[in-house]
Amino acid sequence: MDADLIVVGGGAAGFFAAITAAGRGARVIILERGGQALAKVRISGGGRCNVTNACLDPAELIMRYPRGGVALRGPLTRFGPRETMGWFTTRGVVLKSEPDGRVFPRSDDAGEITGCLEEAAHRAGVQTRLRASVRAVTRAETGFTVELSNGDKLSSARVLLATGGAAHGHALAAALGHTIVPPVPSLFTFEVADTTLTALSGLSVPAARVRLTAPGQGRETGHEQTGPVLITHWGLSGPAILRLSAWAARALAEAGYRAELTLAWLSRLSPEAIEEALTARKRSAGAQHVVTQSPFGELPARLWRRLVIKAGILEAQTWAKLPRDRARALAAVLTGERLLITGKGPFKEEFVTAGGVDLDEVDFRTMESKRCPGLFLAGEILDIDGLTGGFNLQAAWTTGAIAGGLPRAPAQP
Repeated sequence: MDADLIVVGGGAAGFFAAITAAGRGARVIILERGGQALAKVRISGGGRCNVTNACLDPAELIMRYPRGGVALRGPLTRFGPRETMGWFTTRGVVLKSEPDGRVFPRSDDAGEITGCLEEAAHRAGVQTRLRASVRAVTRAETGFTVELSNGDKLSSARVLLATGGAAHGHALAAALGHTIVPPVPSLFTFEVADTTLTALSGLSVPAARVRLTAPGQGRETGHEQTGPVLITHWGLSGPAILRLSAWAARALAEAGYRAELTLAWLSRLSPEAIEEALTARKRSAGAQHVVTQSPFGELPARLWRRLVIKAGILEAQTWAKLPRDRARALAAVLTGERLLITGKGPFKEEFVTAGGVDLDEVDFRTMESKRCPGLFLAGEILDIDGLTGGFNLQAAWTTGAIAGGLPRAPAQP
């Protein structure tokens, strides 16, 4: 037999599982179809690698997973952010936590993380084969046969599928008896059909509230987020938009990425407070023009100008002579501008998918398949996806560590 464990996929989950298993004495081979291992880790966090998040309470942590949070509750208790940070720290990586909870290497260099993983795998005796595309995985009498595209065949007592959201991994899992929840993009930006908005590309607001409504019906879908919003040359991005796209990933896919977005540019202020601020500015600004004198410092000047004009206020309009109905129209735009989403923005390679192997078919105490004994699954191949902030990598470390042989959790009474 060529190995005790063959890991299909050389990403975060695959490497972590391989290192864990080899550390327990297993002979491990990683098969990576690309020319470089850990490719997604290298570009994560804009090349800085958002290793995990400093949220240490599993009950709170699982709320950051639109899909798979409940299943991860036990695994995160056994190997969560605290254990992840300890693992890297004991291997010489100095980490830092940012105010929003994201954890990075102090060097801001993803290469330090990939280097640490590769060194740990090498020291543990893990064999890594690049450009090793797997054609098929079949059950054999004493384990599995793994057939490569070049015709090579390997045998192993156990196999781990850690192929991320790639279609070929889903096909391998399906061939071994698993149900695949259809994958759709998650964590994407919005295309918006409003050239007056996209002309302001690069501007941002620190705390907006975004809410989806069914197109043409004005019916709220229940999906809402608050946080920074960035205007792009195709529409909207930023943490609030990405979180909204994650929670509404399936609803948006079913709608063909067409929906109505209600955007409150000043989420920290109530509609009443905004109207009071406008009234106060009307009294104090006098002959000054509305388009050039904003009472809200967090709104960029060019964005304020656009909102004023959208409310039907002329550029020559002074505060002192601002009609009451125009002031109300401006307040309405500030508290609930409606925008048409016409599609999703560019799908970046480092972003994730919602969908994958049905979680009911996996034993999360071991990450072993319930459908195919000896087969394990970890990482994004599962129907698990998290918000931005280190949560997706944490799911990879967690499921990888358990799949690699982290001591088994006791059975639940």
